[in-house]
Amino acid sequence: MEKSNSVVQSQTVDALFKPFISEKLKLANRIVMPPMTRSFSPGGVPGPDVAAYYKRRAENGVGLIVTEGTLINHPAASGDPNVPNFHGEKALEGWAHVVAAVHEAGGKIVPQLWHVGMTRSNGSLPHPDAPSIGPSGLNLNGEKVNDPMTKEEIDYIVQAFAQAAADAKRIGFDGIELHGAHGYLIDQFLWERTNQRTDEYGGDMLARARFAVEIVKACRLAVGPDFPIILRMSQWKSAQYDAKLAETPVLLAQLLQPLVDAGVDIFHCSTRRFWEPEFEGSTLNFAGWVKKLTGKPTITVGSVGLDEEFLGAFRGNNAGVSDINELLTRLENEEFDLVAVGRALLVDPAWAEKVRTGKFEELVPFSADALKKLY
Repeated sequence: MEKSNSVVQSQTVDALFKPFISEKLKLANRIVMPPMTRSFSPGGVPGPDVAAYYKRRAENGVGLIVTEGTLINHPAASGDPNVPNFHGEKALEGWAHVVAAVHEAGGKIVPQLWHVGMTRSNGSLPHPDAPSIGPSGLNLNGEKVNDPMTKEEIDYIVQAFAQAAADAKRIGFDGIELHGAHGYLIDQFLWERTNQRTDEYGGDMLARARFAVEIVKACRLAVGPDFPIILRMSQWKSAQYDAKLAETPVLLAQLLQPLVDAGVDIFHCSTRRFWEPEFEGSTLNFAGWVKKLTGKPTITVGSVGLDEEFLGAFRGNNAGVSDINELLTRLENEEFDLVAVGRALLVDPAWAEKVRTGKFEELVPFSADALKKLY
């Protein structure tokens, strides 16, 4: 048992701690902290506690930090007044301090730029008078709530994303991530259930991708050719776990190619369980298919390092060893390039360093109580 476990540990370290080098981004290893909403920024302004929270991950060897979702400059971007803004002098000053803290610790960090669209309820704070917006005014169940976005509103949102991208570069971030997943605004345009438009932004897959493509193009124009743009995507939606943007690889390719042409450098491919195949007839997961179809680097995410099965494997129990070996094998086979470790890093800022140095017994299991503070 001990011999088997030592192999698992050494292989895991070897795979996860190999440097990542692409044309626009160089990272010390393959571990990514994905965006996780924390709501610890009163008035939308990240404070010293938020800077220290991210710095602790950088100090402990996370290769790339993607911040929690940050709000573009639109009054209905979120329904939570404690989610951080990415606009306004005070919020951007707060983010500049976050960047400085992470860079001081030797880390790399990008902000996730976010608009929640129709997942926000009308009347929500901090701007209760602002109606929620979406491509067709439909919620994730396809129910009519508000009027469809006007062309003027679409143009405004595209430029708001571009302004946030420009600000990210100006204050020293290492790239940006656009939140195009989980049923939020960009994803609502991509998904047929929530996009019933009959103009150039609705219809087939290419037309539904137009909004996302315009945002990527505007961001690329704002930041220049050498600044990394990451796009987070998912098939599933919040509370709609069986949803799919693309039922086949052919349809997925139709969606991805215009996004690549527009300027996406890396795709952050969100699934609930990284080991599940995306399409019948292949073991490739979502990140694997996206990389195969685009040739671009991908980040896999989904229950990595989260539960007791994973911890049990690290600690020498049989449970979960196969899952860790599968993650390792897929990474070594270059099915994907980077691995996002979510809630395990939320509760344990030293997760990466503990894994690198073999301190598996010290790994902290995630529990719901961890959401109540910034570890």
